[in-house]
Amino acid sequence: MKEKGDVDLDKATEFMKRYVNEYPGANSFLKLGKWAEYEAKDMSFARKVYESALTELDPEESRQAKLFRQFALFEERQGEYERARVILAHAVKLLNLGTRKRTRNETETQAEGEEDLTKDERNRREDLYKAYVNFEKKYGSKDGIETLIVSKQREDYEKRLNNDPLDYDTWFELAKLEEDHGNQTSCREVYERAVSNVPPTEEKRFWKRYIYLWIYYAIYEEITMSDLDRASEVYKTCLRLVPHKKFSFAKIWIYAAKLHVRQKDLTSARKLLGQAIGLCGKEKIFIEYIALELTLGEIDRTRKIYSNYLSAMPHNCRAWTKYADLERSVGETERCRAIYELAISQKALDMPELLWRGYIDFEIEEGEGERARKLYETLLERTSHVKVWISFAQFEGTNVGRGVEEARVIFDRANNQLKDDGLKEERVLLLDAWRVFEKAKGDSSSIASVEAKLPRRIKRKRMRTNPDTGAELGWEEYFDYHFPDEQGAASSNLKILEMAAKWKKLHSSGSDSDSD
Repeated sequence: MKEKGDVDLDKATEFMKRYVNEYPGANSFLKLGKWAEYEAKDMSFARKVYESALTELDPEESRQAKLFRQFALFEERQGEYERARVILAHAVKLLNLGTRKRTRNETETQAEGEEDLTKDERNRREDLYKAYVNFEKKYGSKDGIETLIVSKQREDYEKRLNNDPLDYDTWFELAKLEEDHGNQTSCREVYERAVSNVPPTEEKRFWKRYIYLWIYYAIYEEITMSDLDRASEVYKTCLRLVPHKKFSFAKIWIYAAKLHVRQKDLTSARKLLGQAIGLCGKEKIFIEYIALELTLGEIDRTRKIYSNYLSAMPHNCRAWTKYADLERSVGETERCRAIYELAISQKALDMPELLWRGYIDFEIEEGEGERARKLYETLLERTSHVKVWISFAQFEGTNVGRGVEEARVIFDRANNQLKDDGLKEERVLLLDAWRVFEKAKGDSSSIASVEAKLPRRIKRKRMRTNPDTGAELGWEEYFDYHFPDEQGAASSNLKILEMAAKWKKLHSSGSDSDSD
């Protein structure tokens, strides 16, 4: 026989059931579940209530975050941790809270659906996800927690890419995430989606980041997946996509060719580099092609590449010098000399000093002092730079040159030439170098002779003017040099100043004597 309290509890339970039937909704089921757990103490009935809410309510009601959370909390209170984990995982997946990767269309659909959510529901979904993370921290394994966090990161990346599919930095981060935590299929899918977002305009500045997606994709296939054929296909696809008539990327050609070398397919590598020279023609490609052939010991092929290189860039002094060094390294002295001769005959050179220095050093090392001397004389006909004069004089003082006396003759020639040209600072540099030379090769009298030629440094003032308008900007101080062999007005003025200084000093000392 039931007691009065039991009869009232049964009636209350029936009343709660009728309430849920009359007003079916998430809130009604949650109240009934709470009643069954705390008042009726019937755990199986409470579980049945939560399960019915998920299956019997319409999708809009059954997918509310608070329903899943309360159900999971109920199972957690009962010690059914695995049940709670399944509920939370199902909720996070169902509500698209980051537990799976979605295609672009699915992401757009989710974004449209989230726009219809209320602020409270969005907050509840965030709380549900946090509850899942906390649950895993309390009862899950390290791998489970890591998987959950990675899923959330993946979801964030997908949202950013949905807003801006040309955000290549985000693609890099998502691809790295998939490489570290995803599988082969998911990683390739991300790379394929990433490279499908081609820059909208054919301007190189928009392609500089995009092109690295292809490079990373190919490296992933080669290094991680050990699939060299697929990596080669990635490079080929990229090269077909780049508008080479407007711009190109030397690094893509080079990486693709080196991949062929690693595949031991030298024919394809050479063919690709030859095509790169025709379509791209950048210096890096010539350099890499030459390095490849030199590694293989193909001197004749290297010569042909250098010929094409210098035909395309006859002004490039580094290329001429490297070509000459090649011929010298294989013992072709006359070929080396002919290349240098052809090089210095070019009308325009980017670094002629490098070329002439290389040619002169070559002749000196070969012991051809007379040839080196002629080169210096030819160079001085084109330029009277002080460094050329110093180098020429120092050369004459070596074993290959004619000796110390001839070096002094060159120094003296240089001094007179720079004097005629009015190059004072250059003369100072020359005389300093001459003095160092005499200290090493000469004696005290020769050193004194050079030091007698050294100038005095004088501080002077001059008016600064605006180069555009000619307006005066004010006085500025500068240093000038007066050489002992200078004559004319400048020397007379200097003597007058010296006499004035002596007179002032004498007058000052005389005044002091009178006062005493």
